[in-house]
Amino acid sequence: MLDDIERETTNSGPALSVIVPCFQEVRNVAPMVAALESALIGIDWEVIFVDDDSPDGTANAARLLAKSDSRVRCIRRVGRRGLSSAVIEGTLSSSAEFVAVIDGDLQHDEAILPAMLNAVNGGADIAVGSRHVGDGDATGLASSSRQRLSRVGISVAQKLAGAEVSDPMSGFFLLRQKLFEDLAYRLNGRGFKILLDLLLSSPAPLKLVEIPYRFRPRAAGESKLDILVMVQFAGQFVDRALGGVVPLRFISFALVGLFGMGVNLAVMEVGRVASLGFDRAQTLGTIVAMIANFELNNRLTYRTVKLRGARYWQGLALFLVVCGLGAIANIGIANALYRANSTGILASAIGSAIGVVWNYAISATLVWRV
Repeated sequence: MLDDIERETTNSGPALSVIVPCFQEVRNVAPMVAALESALIGIDWEVIFVDDDSPDGTANAARLLAKSDSRVRCIRRVGRRGLSSAVIEGTLSSSAEFVAVIDGDLQHDEAILPAMLNAVNGGADIAVGSRHVGDGDATGLASSSRQRLSRVGISVAQKLAGAEVSDPMSGFFLLRQKLFEDLAYRLNGRGFKILLDLLLSSPAPLKLVEIPYRFRPRAAGESKLDILVMVQFAGQFVDRALGGVVPLRFISFALVGLFGMGVNLAVMEVGRVASLGFDRAQTLGTIVAMIANFELNNRLTYRTVKLRGARYWQGLALFLVVCGLGAIANIGIANALYRANSTGILASAIGSAIGVVWNYAISATLVWRV
C-alpha cells in the first residue's frame, strides 16, 4: 500500500504531513526530523512544526533546518497558545492527502507511522497510536501522579465520549486531511486533547484502528501534563454538554469565583479570630480572594495567554481595580433590588451574577486582552 501512495503522489507534493504542536521543545526539533527520516523511508512526507512563540528558540531551530531541508516547515504563532488550536492550524495548512499528529517531545514512537498510514489507506477513518493495546506500554509516564492523571482522563473520556478506543487521550494519530477539514468547523479548538475533540465532533461514528506503541520517557524539556490541564480537559465536556452556548472561559471564570468566595470566608474568619474586627477581616478576605482568583484565572482560565513578568504585576493591579468596581456594582444593584421589595437572597444572587459577568467581560478585554 505504501508503494501505491508513493506512486500516486509523485510530483504532486507530500503524501503525508506530520503536524508537531510544540512549546519550548528546541532540543527536540533536530532529533524529531532525524527520527521521521528514519521511520518514513519510501514515503513522501513533510513535517510542520507549529510553535506557540516559544521563548527558547524552538521556531528558530525549525527554520534553520528548513533552510537545508525542504520537508521542514514552521508556523510560529504569536499571541495565542493551545495544543488543539495548533493542530487545527497546522493541519489546515497542509495539502497532503494524509496528516499525522505527534507530540514534539519524542515520547511517541514515530516508527509506527507507516503502519498507521497503511491502516487509514486501507479503510480506517483514524489510526490511533495506543499505549493500551497489544504490546503498547505507558511506562514513559515516569511519575505515578502522571500515570494516575492519565488513567483518570482515559476512563472519563471513554465513558462520556462513548468511544470504543482504549486510548482516547492519545495525542498520536493519523487520518485523511479531508476528514479533518470536514470536521474542523465542529471542533472546540480548546484544551489539549484534539483526538477526543474529533471523536466528539463527528456526526457519525468513526472507524478506528489502534496501533500499539511504547510510550518513551521524555528526552528533553518539561512535561505539560498537570492537574490544571486535567481541569481544562474536564471543562471540554462541560462546554460540549452546554452545546457551546456559554463560553468555556466564562464557566471557568465563574468556578474560580466560587473558589474565591471560599477563600474570602476562610480568611475573614481567621481575621475575626485574630481580633481584627469584621470590617478589617472582610477587607483582608476580599483582597486575598481577588489575588487568589487572579492567580487561578491566569493559570487556568487564560492559560493560553498567561501573563508573565512585568505584565503579570500590571495585570494583577488592573484585576484588583476591575474586581473592586465589580464589587461596588454588586452591592449597589443588590441594595436597589432589595429596596424594590426583592428578598435578600434573590437580590444578593442577582447582584453577584451581574458582578461576575462584569468582572469576566472587563477582565477578558483589559487584563488578558482576548
